Amino acid sequence: MVAEHGEVELATSRPGPGGRSAAAKSAGTETAVATGNGANRANGESGVRRRPKDRKAQIVRAAARAFSERGYYPVGVDEIAAEVGISGPALYRHFANKYALLVAAAESGAQQLLQVAQSADDPNLDPEPRLDALIKALSEYTIEIRREAGLYRWERRYLEAEDRRRIRRVYDDLNDTVAAPIARLRPGLDQADLRVLAASMMSAIASIAHHRTALSSTRLVPLLRDMSWAVLRTDLPPAPPAVEQEPAPRGLPITSKREQLLTEAIRIFGRQGYHEASIEEIGAAVGINASSVYRYFSSKADLLAAAFHRTGDRVSLAITEALAESASRPDAARRIAERQAKLTFGMPEIMPVYYAEFSNLPQAEQHKLRAIQRQNILEWANLIDGDPIEARFRVHAAIGQVIDVGRLLRFDARPAQLARVTALMEAVLLGANTREPS
Repeated sequence: MVAEHGEVELATSRPGPGGRSAAAKSAGTETAVATGNGANRANGESGVRRRPKDRKAQIVRAAARAFSERGYYPVGVDEIAAEVGISGPALYRHFANKYALLVAAAESGAQQLLQVAQSADDPNLDPEPRLDALIKALSEYTIEIRREAGLYRWERRYLEAEDRRRIRRVYDDLNDTVAAPIARLRPGLDQADLRVLAASMMSAIASIAHHRTALSSTRLVPLLRDMSWAVLRTDLPPAPPAVEQEPAPRGLPITSKREQLLTEAIRIFGRQGYHEASIEEIGAAVGINASSVYRYFSSKADLLAAAFHRTGDRVSLAITEALAESASRPDAARRIAERQAKLTFGMPEIMPVYYAEFSNLPQAEQHKLRAIQRQNILEWANLIDGDPIEARFRVHAAIGQVIDVGRLLRFDARPAQLARVTALMEAVLLGANTREPS
């Protein structure tokens, strides 16, 4: 849901052709869906079954839900077809292959968000009611499509370059639509800061798609409004000067082959996705062949599980250290935000792996690691005053700031940029700061 102008290109590989045979292979044997014609005739009804006019739209939404919840690769064409009551072969009348479905779902999602925003935007209103209308419309729509709203954040890795650029332009238009009233509300901000605040606001709203914590709409809409206004009123620290070239890496290299393999696996899984990565590629990244990788990890799935455990350990350690250094609960929440931002900006690929590759783990590992994730969220949420369920929504919104605003800032890990992201995280966690906006 967030505009990504200038984002880091975390995805460089092209997906496989995803044609009919590939889709069928991923889903298993095509399962025909009963038409019920015989039953209809027995009841004296016509055997002709009319195709719904919105069948294609139904397929797109079913695909968006499936891809968003389970990821692009694990989902088969047959299960998408079954969701809308047709057979796999019937689905191919509308889409050539599974990849075409991914593009349609991602593009449709972006266009729908833009239409919602443009329909709600009234340039004749004063800035505050104008923004209120946008926040309300985007919040209510995101709640309505919550199960499918996470598609583009994680599964964009599998989009081909041209498709990504085209869809990203739609999100840029969405960002511009939101930024326009912010410019009137805060005329002292430059264009870059306006884009950051627009992206931050939309990220706070979109964050509900990435967890399943339950909250009624009557409570959730006001909460999203509160977080949105908190970021819109945030005084961003000054941006650092533009750099001509990327800074040289700091620190000494890791010498342990196991650690090198784990680090490169996280990077490759994050950029390309688990299914596009190969043991050969991971081994080559550290200068060894595939057979040597198996001296350290028994399989690619073992590498993925190790990456999850390592990330969970880092997050747990960041929380423990922040608690040990803090004088108050709000101070601890801020310190965790600082560490979360630093961790993610240090290795941007880590969060796509940590939050989007669960379905590729064995069930036993999924349960174990989900419990670790949940505990880390609860530990952070317990530091926030107010309703404990709403506090969990705030924590997820803070994590979203790191990912979405981080992409906008190209994960520039200089202290000044980290301070800007941390300020937005604090806003959604603790509410607007007490200073007047500039």
